[in-house]
Amino acid sequence: MSTKVKFDPNSIRFRLWLYFLALVLGIMILIWALQLFFLNNRYEEMKITEVDRIASSICHSYMKNDEDLTKNIQELSVSNDFYVMMESGGTVLLFNPEQENIIPVYRYQNQIPKLKSMLEKSKSPYAPVSFKFSTTFEKYSTLAYGRYIDRTPGKEVLLYIFSPLYPVTSTVNILKHQLLSVTIIIILLAFVLITFFASRISRPIKSITNTAKRMGKGDYNVKFEADSYSEINNLASTLNTAAYELGMADTRQKDLIANVSHDLKTPLTMIRSYAEMIRDLSGDNPEKRNAHLQVIIDETERMNQLVSDMASVSAMRTGKITLEKEAFDLSSATASILASYQLLQEQEGYNFIFNAPKDCMVYADKGRIEQVISNLTGNAIKYCGEDKVIIVNIKRSGKKYRLEVTDHGPGIKQEEIPHIWDRYYKTSTNYVRPTKGTGLGLAIVKEVLTLHRCNYGVDSKVGKGSTFWFELDAAKKEKEKGPVKPKESLPDRPRQ
Repeated sequence: MSTKVKFDPNSIRFRLWLYFLALVLGIMILIWALQLFFLNNRYEEMKITEVDRIASSICHSYMKNDEDLTKNIQELSVSNDFYVMMESGGTVLLFNPEQENIIPVYRYQNQIPKLKSMLEKSKSPYAPVSFKFSTTFEKYSTLAYGRYIDRTPGKEVLLYIFSPLYPVTSTVNILKHQLLSVTIIIILLAFVLITFFASRISRPIKSITNTAKRMGKGDYNVKFEADSYSEINNLASTLNTAAYELGMADTRQKDLIANVSHDLKTPLTMIRSYAEMIRDLSGDNPEKRNAHLQVIIDETERMNQLVSDMASVSAMRTGKITLEKEAFDLSSATASILASYQLLQEQEGYNFIFNAPKDCMVYADKGRIEQVISNLTGNAIKYCGEDKVIIVNIKRSGKKYRLEVTDHGPGIKQEEIPHIWDRYYKTSTNYVRPTKGTGLGLAIVKEVLTLHRCNYGVDSKVGKGSTFWFELDAAKKEKEKGPVKPKESLPDRPRQ
């Protein structure tokens, strides 16, 4: 069953067709106007220009006492169909274009007094004058032209030229027929070209539109073809990138939902299980009951931390969090955070190495930066190598302090590095360590550091380990001193 194509006046194909047709018609109208309506006026202007040029040539020859003056005038008269008259000392010479068909002098002599009068009134002594007149014995007008060749008193020489302005009606009629034929041919050719170019230009756009509709329905594996004009090729390339990014975002969104569901399901299952155990088994046993209640409390805290981290990431991305910047000692803050891992160092054999100048005063939001340091340290613990060594360095870099957290773990593949800051993104290396997290640690790091507008990144080699780093503006110039170690007197803070 055939589908009827609906006419769309706003389609690019119709608009191209319309604009091209308007251009062709505009050009044809302009040609008709120039050739027909302005032909007479232009013809007279060209006649006056030609007569003035011939007159200047005759004057130049006369002033040079050219011996062939009479012959030259006769030739000019014949070749240009002019009637040339010269007056000197009351004598008038007539040069006809055709000697065998001499027009009586009196036909033009009665116009000479008018030319003389106009020359005498002229402000410039050698400026030409001209006018158009008609006679009863001719069916066309004649151009009368006059100027002084020599104005020396007693030796005046005047030049008169009479040029018939033959009617151009017959010429116009011929042009009309020619233009009509040309117009029909051009319009027919224009229709063919318009249809071809409109179809050629609109075809790749229609293809892109159809592909975009598929992408809009959730098919992110589509391929936008790019084999046309540069602008369309650029559009197709951009849409291919958009399709890839949307596909990645869709995959990450599905992973996010799956991970959140899993992370919520696990503590909920444990909470329910231990609640049932309390109800059925340990309700009357204080020791077991308290142990089971502690598990419920721990799992509830884990759920609360997950929800809190998700809310933090969302709030930072929507700009709802305002930084409360202050000057604080980055070295002291870092040492305090590392001290909270003392239990891991004693029980699990982790080795924390901390090097930093003393009194590293920076200007930032202390609470948020401590969260960044804690998350980076927790990430290093989770992915550190078999040596269980985590190195934290702080060093001065110009007007900034640079903090680095290094581990000797499996490292990160280069193609995975841009995605590790995404929520719930997991690298191809799966190491399980004693620290528990929500999967949002690096996402929070990214958002906090982005809010601070500071530089951050990661340097990693597969099999060699990773170094996460960020830079903060120094609050004031401090003289760098020797490295310090975490204070053992700081109280331990167990990690959740």
